[in-house]
Amino acid sequence: MQTASDTVMNDHTLSLIELTAFTADHCVKCNICTSACPFAKVTPLFPGPKVVGPQWQRLRDPDAPSPDHSLDYCSSCGICTLVCPHGVKVMEINTQAKARLVETHGLSLRNWFLARNELWGRLGTPFAPLANFALRNRLVRWAAEKVIGVSRRAPMPGWAGYTFRGWWQRQLRHHPRPEPVSDADRVVYFHGCSTNTYEPHIGKLAVAILEHIGLHVEVPPQTCCGLPAQSNGDFPGARRYARKNIESLVEYARRGIPIVGTAASCMTAIKGDYQHVLGLDDADARLVAAHTYDFMEFLWKLHREGRLPTDFHPIHQVLPYHAPCQLKAHGFGRPALDVLSLIPELKLWEIDADCCGIAGTYGFKAEKREISEAVGWPIAQQVQEAGAEVVVCDTETCRWQIQALTGGTAIHPVVLLAEAYGLSVDDYRPPVRADKRRAPAGVW
Repeated sequence: MQTASDTVMNDHTLSLIELTAFTADHCVKCNICTSACPFAKVTPLFPGPKVVGPQWQRLRDPDAPSPDHSLDYCSSCGICTLVCPHGVKVMEINTQAKARLVETHGLSLRNWFLARNELWGRLGTPFAPLANFALRNRLVRWAAEKVIGVSRRAPMPGWAGYTFRGWWQRQLRHHPRPEPVSDADRVVYFHGCSTNTYEPHIGKLAVAILEHIGLHVEVPPQTCCGLPAQSNGDFPGARRYARKNIESLVEYARRGIPIVGTAASCMTAIKGDYQHVLGLDDADARLVAAHTYDFMEFLWKLHREGRLPTDFHPIHQVLPYHAPCQLKAHGFGRPALDVLSLIPELKLWEIDADCCGIAGTYGFKAEKREISEAVGWPIAQQVQEAGAEVVVCDTETCRWQIQALTGGTAIHPVVLLAEAYGLSVDDYRPPVRADKRRAPAGVW
């Protein structure tokens, strides 16, 4: 398989400086990334993204074993890349170097376990009551920490006992959807692992909202986005997941059908990490990335085009909102705040915190749990000072972390949006619409 490096070497119209590793040459050692890093602030074990990123990148021998052990304390949250004024892909450089570290020293059992969220979700679903009891049993959690290194304080989700995909298949059998007039009325929903097995209600609400808008929802075969494997340095595993998703989604992208997802981290992986971290920089991967949207980003796009119904009921609440690091990495602002601002009487304020500290699987690891909680504590302080019992957040692991830190409830923005639309997933029936919109001018 041709790599991104091979492509550049064979095409002299491209520049080596655009490859992730070579962006290190843009670094002027301003240390903005280090000052912005929430993890370097709370632990001396991580010297900062500039040191282990562009600074050490210049000294790495690709043919020699990696000695960069402090890299393991990089969370790959992406704030460093976001704030760099010179375009250095700091997080991406660090993540690729972590993969080299795994090549040198191997992947631990604990990290292999955490990198297989999709597998454990499927295996645990038939045994949900037993699996949930085990996750909440102090003795089991203590043993898991001692034996494999998963923190007893980590915020574990609970299995729903059924899958979103199973619910969707039943919906199609009992309530077949009419075919739309054109692909302009189609949308692909990427649910991700968490929605499929732990929080299927998020996917059900997303489908209800999309159908309320008047879109025909497609849910093609899909697997884990690959981010848990990528974050743990298991690039071969991450690339296998990524390739399966690209192959499943590319035909929809060729037809111009948008791909939307309710997990901001999954969307970040598809939109950017496949190319800049995993090196999957072929035409299919780029095409899928170009047609992929975060759920609230997509709704805000529809609103700007005049296609989002605003028949909202008032919600008389004032709620805090946390923007996850992975959502910030998209660089498109805070679409959830934009969309939810359309709901009468609903007021949201953004929590002043860079990161919740969970960073995917980072905060589940015993040796990193204290660091994770220290990074996320400002969120807990602000929520407690405001007396808020509910926090709004776009990404599942961030919600679990916030619930663990605050003792309250964290919800996805789609929960509020569905409430404002008057939608419920109990005994859900799709709206039957006879008047399908034609493709607007320029859609092709």
